[in-house]
Amino acid sequence: MDNVFEVVVIGAGPGGYVSAIRASQLGLKTACVDNFINSDGKYSLGGTCLNVGCIPSKALLESSENYERVTHKFSDHGIKVKEVTLDIQAMLKRKDKIVTDFTGGIRALFKKNKVSQFDGTAQILNRTNGYYKIQIKNKDKTTLQITAKNIIIATGSNSRKIDGIEIDNKLICDNEGALSFKSVPKNLGIIGAGVIGLEMGSVWKRLGSDVKVLEALPEFLSLVDQSISKEAFKIFTKNLGLEISLNCQNIKIEIKGKKVQVTYNIEGKDHIELFDKLVISIGRVPNSNNITSKNLKLDIDNRKFIKVNDRNLTNLDNVYAIGDVVRGPMLAHKASEEGVAVAEIIAGQSPHINFDYVPWVIYTSPEIAWVGKNEKQLKDEGINYSVGQFPFIVSGRARALGETSGFVKILADKNTDLILGIHIIGPFASELIAEAVLALEFKASSEDIARIIHAHPSLSEALHEAALGVEKRSLHI
Repeated sequence: MDNVFEVVVIGAGPGGYVSAIRASQLGLKTACVDNFINSDGKYSLGGTCLNVGCIPSKALLESSENYERVTHKFSDHGIKVKEVTLDIQAMLKRKDKIVTDFTGGIRALFKKNKVSQFDGTAQILNRTNGYYKIQIKNKDKTTLQITAKNIIIATGSNSRKIDGIEIDNKLICDNEGALSFKSVPKNLGIIGAGVIGLEMGSVWKRLGSDVKVLEALPEFLSLVDQSISKEAFKIFTKNLGLEISLNCQNIKIEIKGKKVQVTYNIEGKDHIELFDKLVISIGRVPNSNNITSKNLKLDIDNRKFIKVNDRNLTNLDNVYAIGDVVRGPMLAHKASEEGVAVAEIIAGQSPHINFDYVPWVIYTSPEIAWVGKNEKQLKDEGINYSVGQFPFIVSGRARALGETSGFVKILADKNTDLILGIHIIGPFASELIAEAVLALEFKASSEDIARIIHAHPSLSEALHEAALGVEKRSLHI
């Protein structure tokens, strides 16, 4: 009976490992299977997020921002640095240590919470007497079978590919390759002006690359509130110096010796660029292939998302799916909350997730964060609203930090004053958005935030002033 479990989680990313821990906390005998192999050829828990996504990218963003502070900003503080040298290997080593510490920490959490952990690729074979047989294939070709009453699929997503283009992570890279350049490329091309493209472009621009970003869409950051995206475009191109081209069509990629040539068309005019390295970041695709045998017909849509109901249950009895592999935003924190909810559902509880109030963050500098609806959505829905906005340049704390770009924007119902959306571009927006999420979740009005005392001097005062601005009574502008 050692290999018979009440819950088996397939995938150990932010959704999978969290759901496994929660299931075990609830008294369910739980196992987790994961097949991620790192650059050292070893199995590593944490999925894309911890290994080659969220965590290492934030480590490099911080390192690059520190380098920029030393080379361009410390002198304003009276700190004179005569010689600054850049040690990319040390920077990558720091990044890798952070990843190793976190992935090793998951194994420790599994042990603490009595979650059985298996390395390898899992496939659901069949179901007999209410229990599923799961086959696990290890990289050394050995196989093992375990049995589960309930299954949680948390297999995540993979980088979207361009047909006919091979990712070698030497000249043509995906997000994993972009995190591991051994030296600073003189000319770096990025296809895709989304989260990954902008974050990686920011890193290498600060470290010395000439960066050109090519985006197929005619709009910049189309998911973001238009006033925020307009401000971001101005800051990223003028202040940071990224070169961003929109509406790039008919993109053709060719290897030319030790460089990459990219040909593209904008409004009928052809352009040719030559790059030392090219990063392709055009989104992600659900990793839903070969999860079940041919005997089990898992319902998957034409975009490769596994179909689930409002309880994350698939068309197969007692088989659930969470995270990037199902509908909704491909965000680590969304996957984690789904994982917790499904574990609680299996244990007989009645959890609830409000997908309307999932926070979004882009970790550029300045950061961008938002929750709720933007102005375009409100206009399309015919909702009358009021706007309160406050710039960080007026914030004493932002001035002290030397980070004054951006603003806070609050959208509230014109009749009821109910907050409908909060949008931030500025320093530590990723932290400030937590108050915004709390406000929307508890149905706060702009007056509620306006009447809460915010510490002075703090960045959070910008939220307070933006809330006052909804009623045109900001005190400092």
